[in-house]
Amino acid sequence: METTQPVVDALHAWIEWGAFGIELLAVVIIIASVVRMTISTRTIRYLMSQANDAGVERSKTNLGKSLLLALELLVAADVVRTVTAAPTLENVAVLGILVLVRTILSWSLIVEMDGRWPWQAAAAAESSARASVPAPEKRL
Repeated sequence: METTQPVVDALHAWIEWGAFGIELLAVVIIIASVVRMTISTRTIRYLMSQANDAGVERSKTNLGKSLLLALELLVAADVVRTVTAAPTLENVAVLGILVLVRTILSWSLIVEMDGRWPWQAAAAAESSARASVPAPEKRL
């Protein structure tokens, strides 16, 4: 049994490094998207003239999508990190709280970007599909 302990320790270290890598990727995505939005011509034009509201909305939507991706990556990193932690009720509770908070943040971003709750996507898709289908012609 003593010969497996170094292997388990090495595996735990690799999992920790993997979780750190996922978190680092999330931070890079956030920083890159903020920099991209800041230096985009739409944002600069808006700051100069305040006449291009559609361009700024697009920039905000792109930033929101990047933040959503980063939040999903952070949740994944927390799940991976929990695998190596001792399986205690406290660790599972902390993971649950982190996932809950990040899920609420994700929903808030979706509401901000789309103007509806995430579970209303199917209804919105149905209504837009119905609106795009032309009415049948009446024959006289």
